[in-house]
Amino acid sequence: MALLDPLFGFAAMGEVFTDAARLQRMLDFEAALARAEARCGVIPSGAAPAIALKCKAELLDVNALAAATAASLNPAIPLVKQLTALVAKDNPEAARFVHWGATSQDANDTGLVLQIRQALDILETDLATLCTGLVQLAQKHRSAPIAGRTLMQHALPTTFGVKVAAWLDAMNRHRERLAECRIRVLVVQFGGAVGTLAALGEKGLQVAEALAAELHLALPTMPWHTERDRVAEVATTLGLCTGTLGKIARDISLHMQTEISEVFEPVGEGRGGSSTMPHKRNPVSAAIMLSAATRVPGLVSTMLSAMVQEDERGLGDWHAEWETLPEIFRLTAGALHQMATIVPHLEIDAARMRRNLDATQGLIFAEAVTMTIGTHIGKSSAHALMEEASRQTRESGKHLREVLAQTRAVTERLTSAELDRLFDPENYQGVAEELVDRVINASLKR
Repeated sequence: MALLDPLFGFAAMGEVFTDAARLQRMLDFEAALARAEARCGVIPSGAAPAIALKCKAELLDVNALAAATAASLNPAIPLVKQLTALVAKDNPEAARFVHWGATSQDANDTGLVLQIRQALDILETDLATLCTGLVQLAQKHRSAPIAGRTLMQHALPTTFGVKVAAWLDAMNRHRERLAECRIRVLVVQFGGAVGTLAALGEKGLQVAEALAAELHLALPTMPWHTERDRVAEVATTLGLCTGTLGKIARDISLHMQTEISEVFEPVGEGRGGSSTMPHKRNPVSAAIMLSAATRVPGLVSTMLSAMVQEDERGLGDWHAEWETLPEIFRLTAGALHQMATIVPHLEIDAARMRRNLDATQGLIFAEAVTMTIGTHIGKSSAHALMEEASRQTRESGKHLREVLAQTRAVTERLTSAELDRLFDPENYQGVAEELVDRVINASLKR
């Protein structure tokens, strides 16, 4: 699918999950294992450098390894076989100690953890860039009036700053989740055949500690061969992040509609056009993010389903993770990079936002009038009065302000100036600006 990879993915993330990268991370485990075991006196000290010297993915016959994987059901098995042969050419004695005391899942899972660490670094960089852009956008439009919309209809006035602050607040939570996720996920997997490290005798934990130190990973309290909550947590965390990106993309695309025209993706050569309609300006980045938000939940479901594994080694469930988690990372990274790229360049038409406030002939201010009149005649009576005034506004085509000026129950209680004040959106924003400031301040403290 090389034709579509640049559309839905992000090149930097794609490099993390290539075949070569997968194999290299497994080889990194093998080299680190040899060094750890040599340090602990489990294997001869001279064996470690001889093994590490051959732990280079470019030395492997990838085609032969792929064919052997189809038969062995596990790439670590043919990888260890090839690595042993490579070491044996120069140092037959050292070759005896390749993969000493480990099991194939140790190499697979620890290699995956090393890939996850690199992948999280990429995501966190784009998350930081995105949050910086959202902070700037929220600050700039902190007080800009815009129609708040509920169930796709005009509701009450709010500010564009509040809308952006809500996006930012959610993205900050995703940054926290990823940081917390690192603590639980970036751990070594090392347990041997059934998780007891029996092949290493009394030195099992000593080697495990040395291995974790070699790889700069934490050592978990015990191996986790069939306890898959760690990788499932990564998947679900990315699923949450992608869902928020989809929500923001949905908002942008809705506000980019011709009839609304309040927010626009940046323009560029070959960007957002149509093959037949030269006037089109399509929300292309939003489409990519929405595509990811549509696809990722199903992939997350696969990761959650794969948690149910048998005894000390999963049959099929573990294997179901291998292509699924990289795809989640790829789609999330693609969507996140798109958002981080466009947010600083979004075109905001604040004047159009203000004009659109009046699209319903003042009905968006009905609650403001209701609350004020309610102090005189009670909430229930005021609500009924405004329901009738709203009906007259819709049927007559008059502005609500004009209808109310002809309503005795209103004019007896409110002056013309008081009515005018109620139809100024800046007078009915509640604590909007305070909310924006709270989110921005929290973001800047990170």
